[in-house]
Amino acid sequence: MTLQQEIVGNAMQMAVVNLQPGQTVYCEAGKFLFKTTNVTMETRLSGPSNNGGQQQGGSGGGMGGLLRQAMGTAMQVGQRMLAGESLAFQYFTSQGGQGTVGFAGVLPGEMRALELDGTRAWFAEKDAFVAAESTVDFGIAFAGGRTGMSGGEGFILEKFTGYGTVIIAGAGNFIDLNPADFGGRIEVDTGCVVAFEEGIQYGVQRVGGLNRQGIMNAVFGGEGLSLATLEGNGRVILQSLTIESLANALKKAQGGDKQGPTGGLFSTHAG
Repeated sequence: MTLQQEIVGNAMQMAVVNLQPGQTVYCEAGKFLFKTTNVTMETRLSGPSNNGGQQQGGSGGGMGGLLRQAMGTAMQVGQRMLAGESLAFQYFTSQGGQGTVGFAGVLPGEMRALELDGTRAWFAEKDAFVAAESTVDFGIAFAGGRTGMSGGEGFILEKFTGYGTVIIAGAGNFIDLNPADFGGRIEVDTGCVVAFEEGIQYGVQRVGGLNRQGIMNAVFGGEGLSLATLEGNGRVILQSLTIESLANALKKAQGGDKQGPTGGLFSTHAG
């Protein structure tokens, strides 16, 4: 059953979801805005696929099924804790007729509804997930130790598989690109990546070499030492505003700017 949703607003968008009777949508804790009275709300630690396992284990799995279910839930929670994600999901189900639920991200910017057909997964940066149908599985993916440590961002990704609609959010405005249209590879600020399809290779590379120009790029260019690389043929969503630039602008407005004229390598964070 396709999720009926509409993304409204401009500078701070929100998603208004219309649920059919018995249809369920879930969100990360903190992304819920409003609902009609015939929509029930339940908070769980388990994701949607784990919830299905719970029903099976409770009916025919016995103690072993319950133990496997508990271990699966604990693993999910542990992964989300390691990733810095919310530990719980909120589930909304319409009862006795159509219902409406509203969701939003946490930063001023755009939202996007992605349709999964079971053939390709989607990967997104931390905190991009807003809500999804119960037929969409939410997981945590690790981009690799070397990639994540060198880039500072992108080490931990959200992964969406299954069928149905998933809604994501980012900062600023979105742009959709395909690296195949630009020679098969694009390089972007590590904080600009919102999401990309399975099949896109994500990595991090240093900005220039250890020479005069490379040092100038790192120290005065405001990009630090690394850029994200995206290769392959598939959809990529970038955002125009990075969380780091927003944080620096807020600190500057409060008189606490410690970045100075060099930015990049010598920038520091308040606190």
